[in-house]
Order: sequence, then structure tokens, then C-alpha cells
Amino acid sequence: MRKALRWLLTLVVLIGTVSTAGAATAAEPEPTDIKDQLLSIPGMSLVQEKPYTGYRYFVLNYTQPVDHRHPSKGTFQQRITVLHKDVSRPTVFYTGGYNVSTTPGRSEPTRIVDGNQVSMEYRFFTPSRPDPADWTKLDIWQAASDQHRIFKALKKIYTRNWIATGGSKGGMTATYFERFYPRDMDGVVAYVAPNDVVNNEDSAYDRFFAKVGTKECRDRLNAVQREALVRREPLEKKYAEYAAAEGFTFNTVGSLDKAYEAVVLDYVWGFWQYGQAADCAEDELIPPNAKTATDDQIWNSIDTISGFSFYTDQGLTPYTPYFYQAATQLGAPNIHFPHIEKKYIRYGYQPPRNFVPREIPTRFQPYAMRDVDNWVRHNARHMLYVYGQNDPWGSERFRVDKGAKDSYVFTAPGMNHGANVAGLVEDQKAFATARILDWADVPAPAVAEAKPLAKFDKKLDVQDVEREPTLRP
Repeated sequence: MRKALRWLLTLVVLIGTVSTAGAATAAEPEPTDIKDQLLSIPGMSLVQEKPYTGYRYFVLNYTQPVDHRHPSKGTFQQRITVLHKDVSRPTVFYTGGYNVSTTPGRSEPTRIVDGNQVSMEYRFFTPSRPDPADWTKLDIWQAASDQHRIFKALKKIYTRNWIATGGSKGGMTATYFERFYPRDMDGVVAYVAPNDVVNNEDSAYDRFFAKVGTKECRDRLNAVQREALVRREPLEKKYAEYAAAEGFTFNTVGSLDKAYEAVVLDYVWGFWQYGQAADCAEDELIPPNAKTATDDQIWNSIDTISGFSFYTDQGLTPYTPYFYQAATQLGAPNIHFPHIEKKYIRYGYQPPRNFVPREIPTRFQPYAMRDVDNWVRHNARHMLYVYGQNDPWGSERFRVDKGAKDSYVFTAPGMNHGANVAGLVEDQKAFATARILDWADVPAPAVAEAKPLAKFDKKLDVQDVEREPTLRP
């Protein structure tokens, strides 16, 4: 009976279609221009299209729920960009974990696979912030759900394989996305991604700073850092003059004194995060004899590497979402300074709570990172981690154990927070490149050759390591 009914309904539909064919208006053709395809996605709107040879580049807004568990309770506009190559190419989903750049650029995996690139601004970084801002909706699951929803919308256009990538907090973001939505991506390439599993156990950082570089370099950096605290009074006077001239305030951190010490204690970390070992010999950057250096030499060295503007209200405000996450889920390092007498250190490494405005409550969730770490170690599939030998953030890193499949952790010798596949030793570089190409499902001969498919482009591929907060990923 049911089969007969279905047959009868099908016949009625067919008859109706034939009888009205002459009067009915032909169906609208599917949009073929990539801009029209993107803007046909519900909730997608164009901010700007920028020309770039060989690509189409779009800055877009996408309507997202403030709370993916309760989509009806408000929305916000999330900024994304699309570097369009061809719908027949693989697509790389890039996340920096902070604001998104609106200047065309390619991540390393995008160049390797010669593909499209979708880049996402992390929720709560302006302008991608709900208004009013309910900070409880800023967590790693909500952000991963942002990515998942963007992926589902764009997968209808970019139907080939997808690879997630990002550096530093972006590498963490790519990892969390994979943990919560492991069926979305065909591979993950995470660069210099910190993994603070136990927030109050940070001895790995102390061991790193006791061995990194040469003893001569370590002694030279330590001496400048110590001297900046010995000369606290005259240098804080200079700091006060600088702050007054620039209109800087210190309400969030609490005082100029706290800000000064925070900047100074970031100094050695900042050098290794962004500098090269050879920079240690640059007298203009690192005074060779801290005790005989002038106040200006000490000030300039600290300012160049750590930045005296950062712990002001004006410097901290753009990074409030990061510090909130560090105080609630991500955790943060705490290191010690055996080369500095205790009498010179008043506060030590301050917790991220100190850098979040008082009116925003925080509560740490110790299980969040333990869950991700456990999942990666036992369930990772098609995941590649790249760390820099001289990068402090690599002290606590992701690992892959027996349960993981086709997943790897490599270290680029001599590299810092800008470590990449190109900086690996030759056999690891070829292997990693081949795995990325294979995950992207490019033809086998290209996988075997294990070289980037796109030619080097100075404007797209040479980008400064994002100068994020020193001591922040």
C-alpha cells in the first residue's frame, strides 16, 4: 500500500511538472562567481574585496550565535577572510587565535598545497565581539563551534580536502577544533602550540632557561634584567614621564610599579621567543656590561624586547580576551629568577587574572587542558606539531602516544616562536611536507616529490612573527 501511494504521488508530481512547464518560470541558475557563491550563504556579508594577482581576496562578516548551545539567545558578527584560489583546490583553515589580518597572506600549509585559505578572527577580539559581552561564552568549545559552523557553510563551495592550521595560540585553536570536531578536517598542522596541562607545575620553563643558548648569552641577558630592577627608581621615573607623555594609565594592572616589574621580568623570555641566538652579541640591543651601561641603554634594551607600553591599560585592552582565557582555561607559565636577589622582586610573575579588568569575573577550570591533552595523546589523527628549539613555549608541548595515528611532533633546530616546516632538518621537512600533501589529497606524484606546490611569493609568504604579548602565546 505504501509503495503504491508513493508511486501515485510521484506520478502526480510528474504530471503537474509537465502540465505547467510552459507557464512556470525557469529555476534561477546557481551563482558561478565566487563572490556570489560566498554571499549566497545565509548570514554572510561582504566587508571588502581586495585585489591580488592569482587570487580573489574577501573580508567578510558571518553571523554567529553568541552561545552555540542556545542559538536563539543572540548573535554577533564574526570577521573572516577568504583567499580564493580555485574551488578545485584544497582549503586551509587558518586561525591566529587573536584578531584576523585583513591583508592577503598565506600560511605555510596553504603554500604547500597551493590551496585556498579561510582565516577566522577569534571570538571576543574586536570587532568580533558580542554586544553586550557575556564573557562566560568565551571558551575553547564555543570558539571551536564557530570554526565548525564556518566550515560547514563553506564546505558546500570548497568541497575538496581541508587542513586546519595556526601558530602559537592559533595552533592551540586548531588543536581544540580537532578535539571537539574531529570529523571536520582532513589534517592539522599546529605550530609552536603551548600545552599547559597542569597550570601550577611549570618547572619545565625553569629547565629551559637554565640551558638555552650559551652561558655567555644567558649571563648577558640575566645581567641586564637584574640591573633594570636594581635601577628601579631612576628607570621608573623615566617610565612615569613616558606614560604621561603618551597618556598611558595603569588601572588594570594596578600601578606603574607593577607594570614596570612585569615588563622587566618578561625580558629574557621575550628575547628567546622572538630573537635569534646571534642577536645576543649585538651591543646596541644587549649591553655587554650591564653594570657600566647607562640608564638609557638599559631602558632601550628592555623596551625593545619587552615593550614598556604593553602593561598599560592601552596595551592590555586589545588582549583582554586572551588573558581571560588564560585565567579560565588555558593557564599561564610561572618562572623563577635565581640570578636576581629576592629583595629586587616585589611581585614575581603575575597571574593572568591581574591583566583582566576587575569587573570581568574569572574562574579557572583545571580540567579543560587535561581533557585536550589526553585526547591528543590517544586520539590524534593526521596531526603535525612543529616547535622551535629556542622557543620557551615549547617547554610544555603537545605529545602523541600509541593511540595516535599518522601524527607527529618535530622540533626545528635553532628556531624560535616562528618555527615552521621549512626550518626542520631535511628528512623531517620532506616527510612533513609529504604528509601535508597527502592529507590534502593532492596527486601522488606531488606527494612523492614532497615540495610546496605554490611558488614563493614575497608579499604573501614573508610575514613577521606576530608580536603578541611577550610571555603570551
